[in-house]
Amino acid sequence: MEETLHDDSHWGAAMSKKKHKDWFDETLAEWLADRIAENHRKFNREAFVNKIRDGISDLELKARVALFAKQLQAHLPRSYEAAIPIILKCLGDENPNETGMFTEYYWVMPFATFVEHYGLDYLEISLNAIGEITKRNTGEFAIRPYLSRYPEQTLDQMLKWSEDENFHLRRLASEGSRPRLPWAKKLDFAIEDPKSTLPILENLKDDQIRFVQKSVANHLNDMLKDNRDVAMKVLKRWKRGATDQRKWIIKHALRQELKAGIAEAQSLVE
Repeated sequence: MEETLHDDSHWGAAMSKKKHKDWFDETLAEWLADRIAENHRKFNREAFVNKIRDGISDLELKARVALFAKQLQAHLPRSYEAAIPIILKCLGDENPNETGMFTEYYWVMPFATFVEHYGLDYLEISLNAIGEITKRNTGEFAIRPYLSRYPEQTLDQMLKWSEDENFHLRRLASEGSRPRLPWAKKLDFAIEDPKSTLPILENLKDDQIRFVQKSVANHLNDMLKDNRDVAMKVLKRWKRGATDQRKWIIKHALRQELKAGIAEAQSLVE
């Protein structure tokens, strides 16, 4: 296969013609196996690829990524603590662009799912891995079970990320803690206590990066669905002395209410 199909900065024009689920195929398994073998000489490349090839055909996207993660768990060292350093060595350069999981570095997704499925007993190691993964692709799904099991510790880390110089980590702080992140289980504690994630949003309300701004707006849009009074108080407070960045966040957070012609929402964007 051509290296450009799985380059660290783009997937190549050929990939854009395939369904997302078909990006996770035998060809990717071969490429990932080579990458892993460069960092772990005992990795059984042939067995890994064969298991992917034999099990992938009837699976949809999430199941395909989960199969990759399962085979990583089967063929990397059985110790999670020994497997994670190998995975981190495979990640390559950080992503300098404001792109999500299906634009660049999509091949990192099995590593994120590995951490999501197999690392819950290793909080500190896993949060560090999620941070490194996020600098290339996204850890927004991987971090959800950690928020559910260790809400206080995980939110503390995400609050730190909200002030990090890396905008991917700042976005993860907001996106990963969204109450109703699409494709993920809702965060019951964030719905029951909407103020639990507000310190993160406060740190990000004037962020200069649109990628981050959009996540903050979407987080507040989620909050409006379950805790409208709390979200509206935040938005009204943010309107006072709002920067251009904050004005954009407020308007995008209220997009559905604006479309519905709700006067209270309209007053916040005038």
